Amino acid sequence: MIVWTVANQKGGVGKTTTTVALAGLLAEQGKRVLCIDTDPHASLTYYFGFDSEELTHSVFDVFSAGKSVNRELMRECILPTEFENLSVMPATMALATLDRKLGTQGGMGLVLKKGLASVAEDYDYVLIDVPPVLGVLMVNALACCNRVLIPVQTEFLALKGLDRMMRTLMLIQKSRGEERPYTIIPTLYDKRTNASLQTYKKLVGRYGKSVWNGMIPIDTKFRDASNEQTPPSLYAPKSRGVLAYQSLLIHLQQLELG
Repeated sequence: MIVWTVANQKGGVGKTTTTVALAGLLAEQGKRVLCIDTDPHASLTYYFGFDSEELTHSVFDVFSAGKSVNRELMRECILPTEFENLSVMPATMALATLDRKLGTQGGMGLVLKKGLASVAEDYDYVLIDVPPVLGVLMVNALACCNRVLIPVQTEFLALKGLDRMMRTLMLIQKSRGEERPYTIIPTLYDKRTNASLQTYKKLVGRYGKSVWNGMIPIDTKFRDASNEQTPPSLYAPKSRGVLAYQSLLIHLQQLELG
């Protein structure tokens, strides 16, 4: 089971779109895919047609269980979507209280890792959509993944958010004593603007080969697919945005093969 965490300490950079787009493409490959929504806003949950406030179980139950998390609870919290090979563990607004309620308890940083280990035989890929806030949720998501995917909007202010994200990643790597591979994904690229081009050049200049050598363009089909609550690759398989994510997925799978 391969776990990818999609994270950035800036909102609006394409985290949920990246999660859903890659998940849809993997599912079409016949991979068994689990998407985990750890954002209290529950955008990923709503994307797949679930109302987070009407659900019996959510990822909040996993964190509430803490060290007692087990396979039975994990499976209770996972919902099948209407798309083949694609399941989701939904979020709820209660996640916003997690740091206050449970953040000081020992061992809370590895709850999700333990939970995923209990269902590892059920899935080929897990993608975790993370809120742009450093706390228990982000720490868990970073601790349990094989690779961190960092979408970065190709505009100047987004570079500041990336700097914060990189500092967080380095701190967690230091505390865990293990490196966490990461891939920076330029998103919302607009070839008509000098700002997008200059930001992309700065990304490559600063982070080198850690930056994927493509970019995800602005594509209105992403918004249309979201409105239809359908993965972009199923809604508009030949759109330029989907083709870009196909190239990204090939790159990421090659990295996993070493």
